[in-house]
Amino acid sequence: MSAPILYIDVSDIRPGRLQLAQALMTDLVAFAEANEPQLIGYDFFVDEMEKTMTCFAIHPDSASMELHMDIGWEKFRAFSEHIEQRSIDIYGEASENVIARLREKIAMLGRGTVTVHRLHAGFIRLKTGRASSGC
Repeated sequence: MSAPILYIDVSDIRPGRLQLAQALMTDLVAFAEANEPQLIGYDFFVDEMEKTMTCFAIHPDSASMELHMDIGWEKFRAFSEHIEQRSIDIYGEASENVIARLREKIAMLGRGTVTVHRLHAGFIRLKTGRASSGC
């Protein structure tokens, strides 16, 4: 069985675009929750200065990430006028196809880098019981 993959991306929110970016975040979360039952977690965070957006996702495997990239592509594209993506970090074993798609995504949304981090040691316990945030 493959280990879960942690995805974290960080973007600058363009001046005057916070509310529009937040609406897109809410829409994307609802879309993922409705269409990707395998997705373990999918969250967006905005920093206290309301200038930085961070997306945090936990996929059970690379196939889940590939599905997310395929069905979410147009939703990601909608962010292009509202953010400047700085980085995408992948923790775990993503396929070369997923990594290539992530490089396309960051080129579409920003100027940053995609970095893959391979697991050295550790474990995951997921029993949060947290329900949908309803946003």
